[in-house]
Amino acid sequence: QVPVVESGGGLVQAGGSLRLSCVASGRTFSSDIMGWFRQAPGKEREFVGFINGNGDTSSYAGSVRGRFAIDRDNAKNTVYLQMNSLKPEDTAVYYCAVKRRVGSNYFETNYDYWGQGTQVTVSS
Repeated sequence: QVPVVESGGGLVQAGGSLRLSCVASGRTFSSDIMGWFRQAPGKEREFVGFINGNGDTSSYAGSVRGRFAIDRDNAKNTVYLQMNSLKPEDTAVYYCAVKRRVGSNYFETNYDYWGQGTQVTVSS
C-alpha cells in the first residue's frame, strides 16, 4: 500500500487560482506516473491530467488544457496541480493517484493507489 495525501483545496472565486499538492510515499516515486482526477456532484470521476516520472511529459483533459498544469518535485515525493482561470464547473473533489501498472494513463482503472481527495469549490 502506498499512502497518498492531497491538500490545498478550498473555496475560490471564478477566475481565481489554486495549487493542489499530493504527497505519495514510496521509493519508486520518481518512476511513477502521477495522475489527477476529479469528481463533481452527481457525476462520474473524470481524468484531469497526468505527468510522467521525470516530469518531462504531461497530458490534460480538453476541459482544463491551457488552464491547469501539473509538475512534480521528486526530491519531496510531491506532485502539484496548478489551477488557473477557475470556473464554477471545475467544482469537484480532486484526487491524486499513483500508476505503476502497464496501460493507458488516461483511465482511472489503471491507477494503483489513490488519495482521499480534496474539495475544490469555485463560486460564480
